[in-house]
Amino acid sequence: MQRFPLLRKVLFWAHLAAGLSAGVFIFLMAASGIILSFERQITEAADGYKLSGGERLELPALHAKLLEAEPEARPTGIQMEASATAPAVFQFGRERSVFIDPYNGQILGEGAVRTRAFFKWVTGFHRWLAMTGDTRETGKAINSSAALVFFFILVSGLFLWIPKRWTRRGMAAISTIQPKLRGRSRDWNWHHTLGLWFVIPLLMTVSTGLVIAYPWANKMLFQAFGEDAPEKKGKGKPGGGKGAPEAPPTFPAGLDQAIKVATAAAPDWQQLQFSFPQKSDLTIYISGGHRGRPDLRQEMSIDLKSGEITDTRNFEGLSPGRRARSWARWLHTGEALGWVGQTISALAASATLVLIYTGFALSFRRFFMRRKSSVSRAL
Repeated sequence: MQRFPLLRKVLFWAHLAAGLSAGVFIFLMAASGIILSFERQITEAADGYKLSGGERLELPALHAKLLEAEPEARPTGIQMEASATAPAVFQFGRERSVFIDPYNGQILGEGAVRTRAFFKWVTGFHRWLAMTGDTRETGKAINSSAALVFFFILVSGLFLWIPKRWTRRGMAAISTIQPKLRGRSRDWNWHHTLGLWFVIPLLMTVSTGLVIAYPWANKMLFQAFGEDAPEKKGKGKPGGGKGAPEAPPTFPAGLDQAIKVATAAAPDWQQLQFSFPQKSDLTIYISGGHRGRPDLRQEMSIDLKSGEITDTRNFEGLSPGRRARSWARWLHTGEALGWVGQTISALAASATLVLIYTGFALSFRRFFMRRKSSVSRAL
């Protein structure tokens, strides 16, 4: 490192300037990311439904029970899980879900509405600073820019964290938390140690976030595999988005049989989801594991008249670029590795809060405490 003093100096000041300019927004994204780390588990625990048990009712019977309780109800889709403790869910776009006991058809309610509303707001804050309407793009641009700056901070930090001298003491100073330190020495130790420990998961989180946020980053990912990035389509999520077509007042003929065909073709299924068909074919999204594993998901098209599978699309059938892209969202949240990945992601986000704090503390001491000391000596 002694051979590149100028490069180190330039990177140091660029690193410091980047942290001071975007630190507040990086701090806010990290804090909201911590809250969102276990959103799914917290929401499911907040629902807290206890089912009656026994033999599951057929889907037409569940639909009839829903209409019996709400005659005007027109759900857009259904979500089911293989777990014996999971309720069936009738979805009304993205705005509402009604849970129902799959064993006796009892309407359980809309789940932990306040919990879902809270996480929805935090998600909006994480993505676009909770801005709405025309200002949403402004919030998104601010957070995306902050993420890009954070990527530079992490990469430049990798260079700056290399000790000037490769000695045991030098390595210990940047890799081991030393609780007895105070003041500037403590902040320097925490800043370097946590940066070194969490730089890899943070780079994963930030880089996948950039792929999600920026078309040029998404394009670069596909170019790395020698492919062109596909054009975005207006395809909604399973279950229907806002303004999705509603279900007919009677349960579509052949749909229940189509579900049986799909689950028989995927015996290890854990969750399935579909929107009510508007034509003669049904598209079903099936997952063979937790929701963070794109390699365990597949999409089936089934003809409702014949009950035959007309098409199957799974992870193996995707191009290398599409496979990599399908992992981005789940690597960003850590869900790709289940609760272990979520824990690592939460710890990395927590480390980010400390990195921002110690970075600001070190800067304050550099620019103000030193000047104060100089003034004191002059007096």
